Amino acid sequence: MSKYLKKHDFPSDLKNMSYDELELLSYEIRDFLVESVSKTGGHLASSLGVVELSIALHRVFDSPKDKLIWDVGHQSYVHKILTGRMDGFDHLRQMGGMSGFPKRCESDHDVFDTGHSSTSVSLGLGLAAARDLAGEDYRVVSVIGDGALTGGLCFEAFNHAGHLETDMIVVLNDNGMSISPNIGGLSNHLVKLSGTAGYSAVKNRIKTGMSKVPVIGDEIVTGIQHAKEKIKYSVLEDGVIFEELGFKYIGPVDGHNIKELCEVLQNATKIGGPVLIHTLTTKGKGYSPAEKDPGRFHGTGPFDISTGKALKKGAGPSWSAVFGDKLMRMAFQDQKITAVSAAMIEGTGLEMFSRTFPRRIFDVGIAEEHAVTFSAGLAKAGMKPFVAIYSTFLQRAYDQIMEDVCLQELPVVFCLDRAGAVGADGETHHGIFDISYLRTMPGMTILAPATAKQLEQMMEWAAQSEGPCAIRYPRGEAPQEPELPDFQAGKAQRIREGKDVEIWACGSMLPQAVKAAEHLEKEGIMAGVVNMASVQPLDEEELARSAAEHDMIVTVEDNIITGGIGEHICRLLSEKEVRVVNLGWPDRFIPHGSQEELYEAFGLDGASIAARIAEERNEDRK
Repeated sequence: MSKYLKKHDFPSDLKNMSYDELELLSYEIRDFLVESVSKTGGHLASSLGVVELSIALHRVFDSPKDKLIWDVGHQSYVHKILTGRMDGFDHLRQMGGMSGFPKRCESDHDVFDTGHSSTSVSLGLGLAAARDLAGEDYRVVSVIGDGALTGGLCFEAFNHAGHLETDMIVVLNDNGMSISPNIGGLSNHLVKLSGTAGYSAVKNRIKTGMSKVPVIGDEIVTGIQHAKEKIKYSVLEDGVIFEELGFKYIGPVDGHNIKELCEVLQNATKIGGPVLIHTLTTKGKGYSPAEKDPGRFHGTGPFDISTGKALKKGAGPSWSAVFGDKLMRMAFQDQKITAVSAAMIEGTGLEMFSRTFPRRIFDVGIAEEHAVTFSAGLAKAGMKPFVAIYSTFLQRAYDQIMEDVCLQELPVVFCLDRAGAVGADGETHHGIFDISYLRTMPGMTILAPATAKQLEQMMEWAAQSEGPCAIRYPRGEAPQEPELPDFQAGKAQRIREGKDVEIWACGSMLPQAVKAAEHLEKEGIMAGVVNMASVQPLDEEELARSAAEHDMIVTVEDNIITGGIGEHICRLLSEKEVRVVNLGWPDRFIPHGSQEELYEAFGLDGASIAARIAEERNEDRK
């Protein structure tokens, strides 16, 4: 651990350090980040890109009195170092250790528990409005990436902020990327801005100069206001979107020049109303492998510092890779198959598809609502869209799935990557709610593969479906075993016979159910195992048979119990003489930790499932 970093009392010491010392500090922080994250894994490239910006923010503003809000929060590692949490990096994103995102329980400097994109401007505006109502005087600064600008929520907030005209600062960290490279008209707009002189600087020079003209100076300034649109468009071409929304635009600013950043931030505090500071940064700056491949180092596992290569690789392909490879093979056979992503081409396994079929893949940016309704349009016109979005992010498009897909009975295939517990990213990223919210939607088919082959079979079936379908699969390596019967929609698969109890497992929980049955057999309890590959519609005929032949049915799902498939089974069997026990995630937000650790901690690993079944059987006999 750096002795230089350790000897300072941050953030207060930043205010008394020279700019040369701050420059040295930036190098020390980068070295520390690379060394630490190489051991634990984490969001490296985004944090390396905001080292100088983080230093400048904490030098100019007085956190926690002043509120610093990090959009998404994956770039908050430097902020954590500068607010006394350097020691926490030894257990970053590990169970019981420090989160990789802002966390109120960790520090008063963390204003909000963030983890999803495009929220910081809305949050900041709410804080600013509350400040004004209470007559308080703190500053509000929202730091948002250019990728997050593809999310509509931030523009709703921009529009409202321009209307309220309250004092707040938005820092736009423009590195040209979110996770995948940014796309769309807004991204092109920012590129144009980065190549022009700052409009605000030109406007202020004209205003200051004209005001000095005796007698008629103020009248000239008033006249210039009427020519405002011509000045804007002549200086910035079409780069006036932020000013049109009511913000004073400053930039572009070198996001790696601490002195310039501090001066700009200080000046912004003197301007009334909402101000946007446009900074240009390099994602992964200071570590060559991350600069060359910022996508891979956006979220990385442990790696070798000298080469940047991952230290651990799975033995087989991931669920995402299986999905992407299968979709590409299907697309060769069916010209109507298209892919839709929300800024997650690489994360969802679609990189090769995008190279092979560039006209049949659509990356809409961080705009899940648009992705769903756009896909509804594709389906209405006869295409077969496969919408690959992480389970936790698809939550943002609930209304669009309901109204624009299910109500219209359109064959849109939702491919829910990272369903269930995702591990180190924690509460904001676990996909443990999708069964509950999708089951409420009329006409929605929900499928849960247990193996790579089963995922491929489900995709083939979904491509021919005439209605909406969701296929949910977890993070990590896709099992090749066991060899399962061919998938049939609406049919359960009996994997193991057992006369005493039957375990109905949903998709990715099948391996844990099989392990539980093996544990129970050693104790003389014969447990059958059924694979609920089809979550909705459920195989009610097989369920009735199971209830008739067993005294107890145990459901196991990688979803919260509330609203899950287990609750549905309880209702279906409410009049049967069979006990039903539901196992799943509790009705709460689950912390970060490895998938294995979380399964064990919450009673969802094979040994814990077996112990719970044995306990329930003993209770019945008392």
